[in-house]
Amino acid sequence: MTKNTTADIGQKGGAEAATSTADKGATTKKDGGVLYLGVDLGTSRTSIAASNGQRVTLSSHVGYPKDVVARKLLGKDVLFGDEAVQHRLSCRFYRPLASGVLKATSNEKTNDVEGNMKAAADLIREIIRLAKPRSDELVYAVIGVPAEAAIHHKDAIIKAARESVDSVMLCSEPFSVAYGLDMLDDVLVIDIGAGTTDLCRMHGTMPEESDQLTNTYAGDYVDNRLAELIAKRYPEAQFTTQMIKEIKEKHSNISDTMPPVVVELPVNGKPTSFDVTEEIRTACRSIVPHMVDGLAKLIATFDPEFQNRLKNRVLLAGGGSMIKGLDLAIEAEMKQRLGAGKVYRIEEPVYGGANGALKIAHDMPGEYWDKLK
Repeated sequence: MTKNTTADIGQKGGAEAATSTADKGATTKKDGGVLYLGVDLGTSRTSIAASNGQRVTLSSHVGYPKDVVARKLLGKDVLFGDEAVQHRLSCRFYRPLASGVLKATSNEKTNDVEGNMKAAADLIREIIRLAKPRSDELVYAVIGVPAEAAIHHKDAIIKAARESVDSVMLCSEPFSVAYGLDMLDDVLVIDIGAGTTDLCRMHGTMPEESDQLTNTYAGDYVDNRLAELIAKRYPEAQFTTQMIKEIKEKHSNISDTMPPVVVELPVNGKPTSFDVTEEIRTACRSIVPHMVDGLAKLIATFDPEFQNRLKNRVLLAGGGSMIKGLDLAIEAEMKQRLGAGKVYRIEEPVYGGANGALKIAHDMPGEYWDKLK
């Protein structure tokens, strides 16, 4: 890559000042056009949509073999996604993002900023490789970040992406969802990821800081709550965080009429059946009040003449939006607390953010990209 550049869009009034950094020693001439990428860099999953038609999603995990025996067993120097999760006991295992930002500690409970930065950079490089860029193409990427990501967290993501792209811009994740669906006026977006739930109100202009909120009542919070509930009711049951996550993803439901959920967990090494129906329902419902708290704040601080329009155009996106009955539960809470509410799920929750980021990249004027190079 010859150069890379950064800008911030979908935050506080639009694109902010850009800075440019040239990679030393790069000699490849790029004259084969431009590949545009939209990237949703998530705590749990990372998705990419490319202008060449490629779309890929990968769980946000990276593993490096611990020793020569692990290297011989695994046959590679780095593992990604579900493969890294499967072999995590043989690896230095990283989930480099937490609450939507790069974290400074590893699974070994020691400060490991360098390790997490390397894992994030390798993850971005891998997801871009899976998009199949040609060696003669420039790569321009728009990456989604949490709505209220602090400046130093944005800088960390930019640094992690630097080796893999020629130019990179960051955008608010809920803004990218709305942009991808052309829903830019009188709409409230709820983007539920693993680490954060991001809320954004759209009113026909670039959202400002006051239009966006982020909280950590998201997928990981549900996992932790479910683990607590199961441990309290069935103290003899043995499980890991990954096992709880898989149970939630398979059975998540918020409805009063949800079917019974019986799972097998070991007790002293013996698989044992446990009914966790109520625990799943309670854990999944636990994020609803916090989401409506955010909606209420964004509605109450909006022009009174247009508040009803926002209430009746709430867009539910992100992996967490796939919880069965969540849209109806949010509507019920809104009607009780705000007098009205209508919630719509997007059709592609996994790729909603990446699709929108790709559309932003496409729609950015060519002279803007040229200026950033």
